[in-house]
Amino acid sequence: MSISKIGKAVGESVTLKLNQTAAMLKAKGEPIIHLGGGEPKSKAPIEAIESAVALVKTGEVRYGPAGGTPDMKKAVVKYTTDYYKYDVKPENVIASGGAKQSIMVALQAILDPGDEVVYPVPYWVSYPDMVKLCGAVPVQVKPKDGSFYPTLKDIESVCTSKTKIIIINSPNNPSGAMYSEKFVSEMVNFCEKSEIYLIMDDIYHRLIFEGRKLVSAFEFLKRSLDDSKLIVINGASKQYAMTGFRIGWAVAGKTLIKVMTNIQGHQTSGPSNIAQVAAVSAINGPQTSVEELRLSLEENTKVMMEQLATIPGVKATKPDGTFYCFADFSHFDKNSTRLAYFLLEKVLVISVPGIEFGLDGYLRLSTCGSGKDITEGIQRIRWALDPKSPKEFYIGERKLVKDW
Repeated sequence: MSISKIGKAVGESVTLKLNQTAAMLKAKGEPIIHLGGGEPKSKAPIEAIESAVALVKTGEVRYGPAGGTPDMKKAVVKYTTDYYKYDVKPENVIASGGAKQSIMVALQAILDPGDEVVYPVPYWVSYPDMVKLCGAVPVQVKPKDGSFYPTLKDIESVCTSKTKIIIINSPNNPSGAMYSEKFVSEMVNFCEKSEIYLIMDDIYHRLIFEGRKLVSAFEFLKRSLDDSKLIVINGASKQYAMTGFRIGWAVAGKTLIKVMTNIQGHQTSGPSNIAQVAAVSAINGPQTSVEELRLSLEENTKVMMEQLATIPGVKATKPDGTFYCFADFSHFDKNSTRLAYFLLEKVLVISVPGIEFGLDGYLRLSTCGSGKDITEGIQRIRWALDPKSPKEFYIGERKLVKDW
């Protein structure tokens, strides 16, 4: 069998594989605790569900425009005004089958083979492979101070004449770090001066804690959007708990959006009309579910930090937002993949190896579940790792005995 160079270079999604593993083990009745998940456990807004059901009942579910329906684009225009305080037009918007597709078609619209794409470490697992799918080169940059917060100097140090795009994800998956207004402002200005595209992946931007203020890259533009190289990504999956609906969007200059739409039209046609109707209702409807989710995540994050503090040797930086905590377990094992599989085998806790995000020795732990799941999950981890813990441990009526 002949496989392309790009095909050989791209690996499977580790997070999706873990979700499949968790589902299989649960189906077998195993008492799994899934601390690797990347989706809220809350329900989609009732308005979204009712709108989708109503459309399905008509039987008139047809093709839609490649870049999204007029109603969907209008909703994104409203969203951008409401939460970014920036006015855009429908021709500045593309709706896609998830924020991931919006990013992918943006990369395909911009990159030529050999071009470089820069992003800070830790990074979302899909960025490197998405860049490789375009025949381009992913370039990671680690903050020199060892933190989760890059500086402009860090970014500049890896940029070359081949740099075409910088991707900034704030709040960040997996660290939960939210970048400052100063940093975002510096990135917008640097990219404008350097003629580099800036993709702001804002998928978690409303799930932030302790009264932090939303940071809008639009605020720092010195040109009109149509003359800029700014691309802002968002979607319904995280804030509205609509992961399975697969609706995301991008806001950018109309020329780029047109090219992205052409590409998407040949890839998948337009996103599902059912999902778009649901997303429109979520955006235009009451926003109470978003705030309820944010508050529950903030509380769960407190529980996670308290529990992690009980494991000697673990270092955890408190997240500013999202539903993740990225903790340093290198005291126990610098190989995060080996450690994650050890915890799965010994205590039935699923986590995501930090190496997938560019930092080995770390584990990404999710706060999507209940406080009870977080507490029990970390207790299991502590028992497995702490040499001072008892030899026996119970999961329900199942007795575990240390043999390591």
